Amino acid sequence: MIIGVVTEIKKDENRVSLTPAGARELTGAGHRVLVERGAGVGSSISDTDYEASGATIVDDVDDVWSESDLLLKVKEPIADEYKRLEAKKNQVLFTYLHLAASRECTDALVAANNVAIAYETVRLSDNSLPLLTPMSEVAGRMATLMGAHHLMRPGGGHGTLIAGVPGVAPANVVVIGAGVSGLAAATMAAGLHADVKVLDRNLERLRQVDIHFDGRVETIASSTLAIEEACIWADIVIGAVLVVGAKAPKLVSNELVARMREGSVLVDISVDQGGCFEATRPTTHSNPTFEVNGSIFYCVGNMPGAVPATSTKALSNATLPYVLELARHGWREAVLADDALAEGVNVVNGKVTYGPVAEALDMAYTPLRSLL
Repeated sequence: MIIGVVTEIKKDENRVSLTPAGARELTGAGHRVLVERGAGVGSSISDTDYEASGATIVDDVDDVWSESDLLLKVKEPIADEYKRLEAKKNQVLFTYLHLAASRECTDALVAANNVAIAYETVRLSDNSLPLLTPMSEVAGRMATLMGAHHLMRPGGGHGTLIAGVPGVAPANVVVIGAGVSGLAAATMAAGLHADVKVLDRNLERLRQVDIHFDGRVETIASSTLAIEEACIWADIVIGAVLVVGAKAPKLVSNELVARMREGSVLVDISVDQGGCFEATRPTTHSNPTFEVNGSIFYCVGNMPGAVPATSTKALSNATLPYVLELARHGWREAVLADDALAEGVNVVNGKVTYGPVAEALDMAYTPLRSLL
């Protein structure tokens, strides 16, 4: 099979979908890997590194799209790439898609009449998300760091040091959602000596969080009132809510933000799924924040893109086993043999095959099994 790797052109996105180590595994298995020239530069990976691993460097990105049976990306196609989706018949696109938050991208994938498999909806039998987890871990840790930065006066906040000092209290950090990213955010905040509260509706998950932190972090059963009370107390609020494949619920209203301390910071990790704050709108690393009712909102949609040397390796480590299966067997056989991978299939030949996306966008839903 021919596997293509292209440069990410979404603003401030420096990750790349495959490392030289991954290219070596694929070429060693008899596949051909095409890498757009310069695709790895943002992640400190040179073309020479790829060539040494058996990959072929291609100058024209259109050639990579048109020749690849399996096209690997990091982020969803953006408008400038929509025309390329139709370059190769029966092509499989494997990337983060987050289609529930983008009717435009979904329409483009449907029109392309190919197969689109989303990293973020590949789900194991225990409901874990193996391809979302590494980036959630990165985003969670970054969320606390970005919140701490913007809480300082030069970052727009009210000038509090997250860790405090002897005799002066640390910052109050609220994490809404105790999943992978929420736990990572809480771990970083607790490590910085902040006063941390974690909210979630799943009591069993809260018990696990309590054990993990040995009681050093306060766990609270999430409700409308609990969120209000926690946010009013908070200096930093981190939204880490995930409904797999669907839009995130809006849990923090603008009215509630107006009641928070002026110069507090809200970081929405859920922005790719529409965000869990009412005022959330996607921002970029170049222009990451905006103000709402006296508080600072940080809503960068590709947070791990700021640390690509780390993120690229973490992502490729997770995706490579699935890439190898897709290359070895083709998407149909690979999906039939792996229920987790089947959960990742969002669009097939013009039909939306992932229920939460169809529901979020009010589109027709076609069960994947009916197409296999």
